[in-house]
Amino acid sequence: MHIAIFGAGAIGGYMGARLAAAGADVTLIARGPHLEAMRRDGLRLIEADGSELLTRPRVLGDSAEAGPHDYVVLAVKSHSVAPALPAILPLLGPDSAVVTAQNGVPWWYFYKLAGPWEDLRIESVDPGGRIWETIGPRRAIACVVYPACEIERPGVIRHVDDENRFSLGEPDGGRSERVAALAQALIAAGLRAPVRARIRSEIWVKLWGNVALNPLSALTRATLAQICAEPATRAFARAVMVEVEAVAAALGEKMAVDVEARLNGAAEVGEHKTSMLQDLELGRPLEVDAVVTAVVELARVTAVPTPNLDALDGMIRLLARSQGR
Repeated sequence: MHIAIFGAGAIGGYMGARLAAAGADVTLIARGPHLEAMRRDGLRLIEADGSELLTRPRVLGDSAEAGPHDYVVLAVKSHSVAPALPAILPLLGPDSAVVTAQNGVPWWYFYKLAGPWEDLRIESVDPGGRIWETIGPRRAIACVVYPACEIERPGVIRHVDDENRFSLGEPDGGRSERVAALAQALIAAGLRAPVRARIRSEIWVKLWGNVALNPLSALTRATLAQICAEPATRAFARAVMVEVEAVAAALGEKMAVDVEARLNGAAEVGEHKTSMLQDLELGRPLEVDAVVTAVVELARVTAVPTPNLDALDGMIRLLARSQGR
């Protein structure tokens, strides 16, 4: 089994380090100082308990050198996928699976989803259906990412919590050989990798917090613990999440926990900066389209009113534009 991780940043690097340590055939595609540091010194993973793991996986800056792989894990931000299609294609063979290890609504969401919106393309995630037409939804395996990780410095990933779960699922809800084999590879690497029949429900539970807390963290520069402890920001996050829950329900998905439990879970992560806040501080583009605007788009599709979500979407898009991102 050959696994390529396209975008070996915080999450991709964490998964790659674990797979490499377990002896998996894994190739990391990266760029910039992070790439050079991994080539020179290896990839160092620092766990939440302070233990360290040094690995030396195959690391490349040009995916054309890697060739086709059985699995291609997309660990770049969702908005980076369409521009990166020319670099992703060399990694794909006729039967390669594409694992979408990203926040937000995935571009393939309506593939194999029976009902009035089957095969609907989500414009805010996949403008013009370019990803759908180029990669093809038949390749997609869903991956809901739970670990909180940061690039401490080039070549060094810090895992800041005890979570190590990467939930997997086929868009049609089946347990295919390919998803079972991938799950076993991740489990052998010391990760939790349950295969879910209703993976969209898990996507919504993860997105439920991200759609409110990620933009709030960027707007306030606050950590998850701070947002959940401050009455005003917690109340606003809750109002947004109630609206998001209604959108999910209109699409046939029910949240497995209630809104207060979801907020409490976020608070327990502690003084962690969300990925959107990290991107803001590092001068990177903000992951707004798949995490926030896509839910607004789905609210319009399902005719669910979302005034608080609309306001938050407007504010975070204004911040991104004002920063040139």
